[in-house]
Amino acid sequence: MSAVELWHLILMGGLAMAVIFGCSVLSLAVGVERIIALWSVGSQARALGELVSRHLFRGDAEEARKLCERSRTPAADIFLAGFSRYGRTSMDAVIGAVDRERMQVALWLRSHLWMLGTIGACAPFIGLFGTVWGIMRAFHDMATSGQGGFAVVASGISEALVTTAGGILVAVEAVVLYNYFQTRLQRTQVELKLVADEFLDLLKERPLPQPGATAPVILAEAKPASA
Repeated sequence: MSAVELWHLILMGGLAMAVIFGCSVLSLAVGVERIIALWSVGSQARALGELVSRHLFRGDAEEARKLCERSRTPAADIFLAGFSRYGRTSMDAVIGAVDRERMQVALWLRSHLWMLGTIGACAPFIGLFGTVWGIMRAFHDMATSGQGGFAVVASGISEALVTTAGGILVAVEAVVLYNYFQTRLQRTQVELKLVADEFLDLLKERPLPQPGATAPVILAEAKPASA
């Protein structure tokens, strides 16, 4: 089907088909935006987690923090939430801060997906509305002309059939994208939880120096004065 024929079908479908076409464009735009936003989030989180763990094992917490500050991956915000609290409050508060930041990241990852769910649920009903409107138009044309026949009702019936098909196709498109992102988000959230738990375990096992703490002063043993 050429672009001209597709545009002719959209025009034939009337206002309902225009709404359905807009929903299709919106669902594709959301899909592309989410693919770009979620691209390599899990792999970047694992890579950053390995680097942070390596620095913490060496006791170089400051370098681990600077590494997170330079990183643009969402996992860096989770680590920074822990670094900002550690040494200033209890470990339970550190765990709470990391969990809250992880939930904030999860909310960001899920943003705009409600549009796909809404389009998937509403597109068939928009198509059904176009179907009813097209049939009403066909009967109206029949009543206005005072005669029947396919030529009289063809325009209204065509509008009804086009909007029905368009609504179903757009709904399938939106539902497929929604389910794909739901599955991918579940995997990404598990990966973020794993790296966050490993980070917290390292903070528990290898405590960082308390802020403001000074290294203990080792006094030299006084030697007895020589006679």
